[in-house]
Amino acid sequence: MQAIVDWVVHLMQILGAPGVGIAIFLENIFPPIPSEVVLPLAGFTVSQGTLGFLPTFIWATLGSVIGAWVLYAIGAMVGADRLRRIADWMWLVEPEDVDKSLSWFDRYGPASVFFGRFIPGVRSLISIPAGIHRMPIWKFTLWTGLGSAGWNALLIGLGIWLGESYTLVEKYVGKYSNVIYAIILVIVVVVIALLIRRSKKRKQASSNRVD
Repeated sequence: MQAIVDWVVHLMQILGAPGVGIAIFLENIFPPIPSEVVLPLAGFTVSQGTLGFLPTFIWATLGSVIGAWVLYAIGAMVGADRLRRIADWMWLVEPEDVDKSLSWFDRYGPASVFFGRFIPGVRSLISIPAGIHRMPIWKFTLWTGLGSAGWNALLIGLGIWLGESYTLVEKYVGKYSNVIYAIILVIVVVVIALLIRRSKKRKQASSNRVD
C-alpha cells in the first residue's frame, strides 16, 4: 500500500491533477489500486494548496469514466450470444439465465451503474454487464459519470476535511468494503445453492419421465 501511495504522490508531483486521473483510470482496470487511498491523498494535497479541487475532481471523474469505457468495451466484445454459448457449456448455468440477467439489467441497468460506482468490487465490474447488454453508450456514460462524480467528490472532500489524518478514510472505507464483500459472498453461495437445487430437480423430473 505504501508503494501505491508513493507512486501516486510521484504522479501528482510530475503531472498535477492529471496524475490523479491516471491513477483512477488504472484503479478502474486494476482494483488493487484502491480509490480510497488515491482520492483522500489527493484531497489532502488540495488542502495543502498544491492542487486545486476542481481540476482534481474533474480529472478523477474523467479517469473513472474512461476506465469504465474500457471495461464496457470488453463486455461488448464478449456479447450476449457468446455469453449464452458459454452458459450452455458451463455446469449449472443455462442460456436462459443469461436472458433473465439481461432482462433484469434492461430494467435496472441505469440504477445499477449509478449505485454500483459506490460499491467496492462492483464499481469496476458493473461496466462489463453494461457492455454485454449494449446499454446505449450515452446512457452508460451519463450514469457512470454521475456515480463516479459523487464517489470522487466524497473521498476528495474527506481528504480535504481530515487533512493529515486522511488515511482514516482508507481505514473506514476498508471496513465498509469488508461488509460489502461478505454480503457478495453470501449472495454467491445462495445463488450456487439455488442453481444446484434447480439442476437436481430437473434431473429428477427427467428421470421420472423416462421411467
